[in-house]
Amino acid sequence: MAGTVVVPTATAAPLPVPGATSPDGSKLVSVTKTGDRQLNIEVRSAAMNKVIPLSVILPKDRSAPRPTLYLLNGAGGGEDAATWERQTDVVKFFSDKNVNVITPNAGAYSYYTDWERTDKVLGKPLWSTFLGKELPTIIDQAFSTTGRNAIAGISSSASSVLNLAVEHPGLYRAVGAYSGCAASSSPAGQAYVRLVVESRGGANVTNMWGRYPGPNWSAHDALVTAPKLRGTSLYISSGSGLPGKYDNQADLRPGADLGSQIILGGPIEAATNACTHQLAERLGQLKIPATFHFPDGGTHSWGYWEDELHRSWPQLGRAIGA
Repeated sequence: MAGTVVVPTATAAPLPVPGATSPDGSKLVSVTKTGDRQLNIEVRSAAMNKVIPLSVILPKDRSAPRPTLYLLNGAGGGEDAATWERQTDVVKFFSDKNVNVITPNAGAYSYYTDWERTDKVLGKPLWSTFLGKELPTIIDQAFSTTGRNAIAGISSSASSVLNLAVEHPGLYRAVGAYSGCAASSSPAGQAYVRLVVESRGGANVTNMWGRYPGPNWSAHDALVTAPKLRGTSLYISSGSGLPGKYDNQADLRPGADLGSQIILGGPIEAATNACTHQLAERLGQLKIPATFHFPDGGTHSWGYWEDELHRSWPQLGRAIGA
């Protein structure tokens, strides 16, 4: 007799609800659906005593636990228009991928690090505590993840993701760092940090890592702490600073100005390129495997970072089983 074979269909897990907590009392306080597979969530950080807004892209198939990519915005921390979701195809890119993508939309000019002292402008950011201890516990609970994480960032956050991997061993299996300057304790690196924190953020950089040069600056310099990156899958890139394929009027991203992108973004990218070559040399000396990509052209701008996320994803995804 002929029979009918019924093939079970995958059942998506229910959307997370507020309530997940971390051991220190941080808590998921709100969940709002904003798209087919997009959420806005809010997490109260006990360490900073404030509510942090985050964007979430859900996996294509939520019938099983999935890994997580923490994707950091740049200097503005997502508090401005310079965000992955507004400036790139990140939602479309991850539409066929089985990974939770989590992006904080706060932390402007903080370097996503734990500050030593309270600042008159920024208060006392404790982002390493939040991203390394509070948030992953809550995300793993609320989204039933596999517990396998990667982290990626651009510009100043490209330095932050390396530091976070060092400060929280084993938490991130892979790191993507696009157009950052890891050498924070060098004169050039200190100048770059001051440009972000002081010139743009109006804060006092000595409240972050103390007076420079000093031990806490060295502790946040990936050239110094490079041995602690061993065992992490690393993808690191920077353009040359010369005008490239996206440096034209037709390819400008929202809010961008072509003159500024070339005149300001070119030298900034050239500086991060020099820093990134230094890191490549250092990791090579230590025989720590890493993928480095140095395109011939490219300014410090979103078109190139979108490309680098695309290019790095197979490596990052493979490391976390996505």
